[in-house]
Amino acid sequence: MSQSQSYWIARPGTALHGELSIPGDKSISHRAVMFAALADGSSRIDGFLEGEDTRATARIFQQMGVRIETPDASTRIVHGVGIDGLQAPAGPLDCGNAGTGMRLLAGLLAAQRFDSTLVGAASLSKRPMRRVTEPLAQMGARIDTAAGGTPPLHIHGGQALQGIDYALPVASAQLKSALLLAGLYAQGWTQITEPHPTRDYTERMLRAFGLVIDFEPGKASLQGGQRLRATDVVVPADFSSAAFFIVAASIIPGSRLRLRQVGLNPRRTGLLAALRLMGADIVQLDAGEQGGEVVADLLVRHAPLHGAVIPEALVPDMIDEFPALFIAAAAARGQTVVSGAAELRVKESDRLAAMATGLRALGVRVDEVADGATIHGGPIGPGSIQAHGDHRIAMAFAIAGQLATGPVRVHDVDNVATSFPGFDALARGCGFGLECGA
Repeated sequence: MSQSQSYWIARPGTALHGELSIPGDKSISHRAVMFAALADGSSRIDGFLEGEDTRATARIFQQMGVRIETPDASTRIVHGVGIDGLQAPAGPLDCGNAGTGMRLLAGLLAAQRFDSTLVGAASLSKRPMRRVTEPLAQMGARIDTAAGGTPPLHIHGGQALQGIDYALPVASAQLKSALLLAGLYAQGWTQITEPHPTRDYTERMLRAFGLVIDFEPGKASLQGGQRLRATDVVVPADFSSAAFFIVAASIIPGSRLRLRQVGLNPRRTGLLAALRLMGADIVQLDAGEQGGEVVADLLVRHAPLHGAVIPEALVPDMIDEFPALFIAAAAARGQTVVSGAAELRVKESDRLAAMATGLRALGVRVDEVADGATIHGGPIGPGSIQAHGDHRIAMAFAIAGQLATGPVRVHDVDNVATSFPGFDALARGCGFGLECGA
């Protein structure tokens, strides 16, 4: 993948203060557009993430005949076409960098009457898809991949799908969701069992759209042939985006930051447990519910962190937050041990390698192993970092720069717009020292 010329220079700013509204949850925004498009009637989505990935998903449904209005930023009105109303697109469907979008769409499109092709950006085109295509094939789908099981995905329409009783080999909410979406169109029941419970966004939102679906931690089942009914969705603030500010306020002396109405899906918030294990001061306030999801304000105050052994049981519940956790570990006293996290090697980048290499460039000792690392907390020095086109790597090292003894230059930051447009401005507004360059 070619490196962009955009970069940040991160250096110590001030203690973080104020109240922040974090952009809407990316995973929920993807699903809200998809399910609203399949519903009977019109749905209004408020808090929609104006990121490149989620906009790509919305464009895909427009290519398949769904009318979507944007009355103002972060709002979408989706005029659903019903479970059987999608139309054949005129060309390939570009998912951008959205692994969530591509994997869920693979399940949804496998049951349509028409052929379709899912393509994506360079980094997405390297990500493994057989874990989705193989169980879909067991349901009767026909999906061709590139050599090595990577995109593009050529999906043959007109296949009769059968429900499946499937035990996931790895804990993956994306895989579970893809199979459930195919199950909407399948004969009989589709039942999914997980080795460890994953986030249940799909299950909660399908129920909000009127579907009868049974689920509990680690299990989900639905019967095919049901229809969705339109409903309005308020998307909570994205916990994965909030994670960078949670870590920053925890490690920057004197900080006191309140993050407004953050989504706290119980299968998403492993980072809170890990940080509290390390001594963080994080309090939940004004809890409520939006669209079936638990939300609350998070009040985060600086606290001296200490190293910890991160329980493997937390790993699936914080898989997107490890770059931020690595920075917390670097700022902590003692050693932090992460294991059972091999999944990090097949994200937008090899996040284990990228974080280990980046921290070493700043003088932090990291012992990397196949499924994790030991991070030895200590002083963070200046240096130059490659984000490898990975939005979460870029944002993590913007935090590291706040404690560094000299400037930290973070290269290749354009992809931050995929999940967190406006991150740099919001960060500067609450106290970050962060300059943009091109």
